[in-house]
Amino acid sequence: MERAYIYRLIPLLLAMGALFYQSHQPGDSFTLPDISNIDKLLHCGAYAVLGGSFLFALTPQWKRRHPVLAGWAAILFCLLYGIFDEFHQSFIPGRFAGIDDVAADFAGGVLAVAGDWGWRRWQMITKARGGSRELSCSE
Repeated sequence: MERAYIYRLIPLLLAMGALFYQSHQPGDSFTLPDISNIDKLLHCGAYAVLGGSFLFALTPQWKRRHPVLAGWAAILFCLLYGIFDEFHQSFIPGRFAGIDDVAADFAGGVLAVAGDWGWRRWQMITKARGGSRELSCSE
């Protein structure tokens, strides 16, 4: 396996490890701010990072050839890891599994794919303009 590819896996493994570690903490070991649905927003953000790191782990050539498949693979990965995470969490004191958390995890995967698509689109537009990042008023 190519060494550069191995390095591309590091962010994915770190994100997976951080999520596993956080979900392994007992429910009384941390408190969240009293903001409505903050836990869902945190799930979505964390899984957007997971989805983004999954997309980064894919080789650029493969992603260019199969952009739709790469996107669906990232979303499916986030969904399956979210299900695994909720199952794991159900065994931790003070923690509970919830389908609403899995939905937020799924949304994070979708957000990562949308962000990746938007970033690639922006790069194509700026490259087509000769690298200029300034937008004209007529556009």
